[in-house]
Amino acid sequence: MKYRVVQWSTGNVGHRALRSIIARPELELVGVWVSSDAKAGKDAGELAGLDHETGVLATNDAQALIDLKPDCIIHTAMADDRLMEAVEDLKTFLRAGINVVSSSPVFLQFPYGTLPDEAINPIIEAAIEGNASLWVNGIDPGWANDWLPLLLSSGSERIDKVICSEIMDYSTYDNPKVVFDIMGFGSALDELPMLLQPGILTLAWGSVIRQLADALDIELDSVTQHFERLPATEELLVGKRTIAVGTAAALRFQVHGVRGDREILTLEHVTRLHPDLAPDWPQPAGKGCYRVEIEGEPDYLLDLQLYSNGDHAEAGVVGTAARLVSAVPAVVQARPGLLTATDLPLTTGRGLVS
Repeated sequence: MKYRVVQWSTGNVGHRALRSIIARPELELVGVWVSSDAKAGKDAGELAGLDHETGVLATNDAQALIDLKPDCIIHTAMADDRLMEAVEDLKTFLRAGINVVSSSPVFLQFPYGTLPDEAINPIIEAAIEGNASLWVNGIDPGWANDWLPLLLSSGSERIDKVICSEIMDYSTYDNPKVVFDIMGFGSALDELPMLLQPGILTLAWGSVIRQLADALDIELDSVTQHFERLPATEELLVGKRTIAVGTAAALRFQVHGVRGDREILTLEHVTRLHPDLAPDWPQPAGKGCYRVEIEGEPDYLLDLQLYSNGDHAEAGVVGTAARLVSAVPAVVQARPGLLTATDLPLTTGRGLVS
């Protein structure tokens, strides 16, 4: 059986999702949504950076794509700066009877305990109304801190603490809005960017903590956040932007799941714009890695390195896209409603061996 899919956006993650869709024998690409007039009318193969055409032309006519009634929309549109609009888009798809896998808003990967019921229920109601499913995931938040630690936990006799970390050099991450506007790199240290405003970290990555707690049957008393920023010690060139000496160039944040006086679940990001910055902070394996540590019996330490054309940041984008595309059959077959990682069976990159 082939599943008819629409790719929604062709940015960093979206164009890689297109490549993944086109490569998979179980999927049929029937439409591509783009936000700009410049991309409208272009073949999906061109937008995916391939050397062949697919016959599927991109459009910015959203309703025309909804009217195709695909089995699934792969939604990778940027949502960090338009959260409520993105949620409304997702509800529209669901009411139309279209299943959705999405990279954002990230708090929907496991909103329970993070969002109030009045924010979650309308999404579930839209899904039930359309008899459709929504699953939000990626790499982080995503399988690097849901399936990966849970897989390791199955070999534990006792668990005292779980730490999931992303340790990355973001100097090659091609997303200026995220790097500079949302994360605040290159800004004055006394200017808090969007990501570090009160409650944002616990909203976005608190979902990771809540999902781990739910899967491991752990009751938490609270979820807390902490961050530290350090300045550039020399002028840096990141993409086309100069990072001045004294402005933000390294960020470490942690979101903790707390029970009693113990931080028993931790999500950590250690992000640098140059590998020499913050030498006392955790260092990556290779150029960048996802790390899972389980303290208990036995202790586990897993470092996952990933590269695409030798670059770790690009590999993270590719992995995010592929994670969504791989899940399409399982999400289409799932019960209607809002799904989490533990609702799905093991998904694999089917039929991709050359």
